[in-house]
Amino acid sequence: MKHVRLYQNTPLNIGEELTLDEYASHHLVKVLRFPQGQSITLFNGDGFNYSAEVFETKKNCTVKLLSKDLNPSESKLNLTLAQGVAKGEKMDFLIQKAVELGVNKIIPVLSERCVVKLSGDKLIKRTKHWQKIVIGACEQSGRSVIPEMVSPIGLDEFLQQPSVNGFVLHHRSEQTLLDMAVVNKATILIGPEGGLSGAEIAQAAQAGYQSLLLGSRVLRTETASLAAIANMQLLWGS
Repeated sequence: MKHVRLYQNTPLNIGEELTLDEYASHHLVKVLRFPQGQSITLFNGDGFNYSAEVFETKKNCTVKLLSKDLNPSESKLNLTLAQGVAKGEKMDFLIQKAVELGVNKIIPVLSERCVVKLSGDKLIKRTKHWQKIVIGACEQSGRSVIPEMVSPIGLDEFLQQPSVNGFVLHHRSEQTLLDMAVVNKATILIGPEGGLSGAEIAQAAQAGYQSLLLGSRVLRTETASLAAIANMQLLWGS
C-alpha cells in the first residue's frame, strides 16, 4: 500500500492520541479503507514529518503520534509566484504544480487581460478552493511547509508592494536567467492568457522588476510559469 501523508491543521505532540479531521478520516476510512496498525505521516506546516500509527478506523480515525523528523524537502530559494489569474482548471493546475516545484508564496494577480472576474463571495470561495489545492499538492509532493496562498489582488496594488529581486516574464525581453546574478529570494510576475500589456510591463519595470525571457518561443501562461519556476530552482534552488 502506498504510504499516506495527510495535513492536519492542529499542533502535533509526540505520544498524544489524535482524532483526524473529517476530511482525513473519510479519506482513510471510506476511500482507502486503511487498516488498523499501519503507519501514516502527518504534517501541520511546521516543517516536520510526524509518524503516526492508526489504531481506530470507525467513523472517525484515531492515531497515535510516535515520532517526528525534520523534513529537508524545502528549496534554498525563497520564490514567490505572482500569477495572472488564468481560466478554469488552468489556474488549479498552475497552483498545484507550482507547489510541487517548491514555491513559497502564490499571489493571484488580476491584470488587464484577465478573463476571470472575481469579487465578493466568488473571490472568497475561489481562494479557499485554491488553498485546498495547495495542501493537496504538499501531501502529494512530500512538503511539510505550506506555501502562502494570497487572495487575488489587482496589478496596481501588487506592484505597490515592496519586492526583492522581482522579475517580469515576457517574450520581448532579451535577458535570460543565465544573465542574472544568483539570488536566494525572488518574485516572478507572469501574465494570464494573452500576457501582460505593454503598459503593464512598463509599470512593472518602473516598480523595479527586471525583464526576463525564457526562450525564443511564445509559451502559454501555464507553460511559462512552470518552466520559469523549474529553471530558477535548477539554477538557484534545489
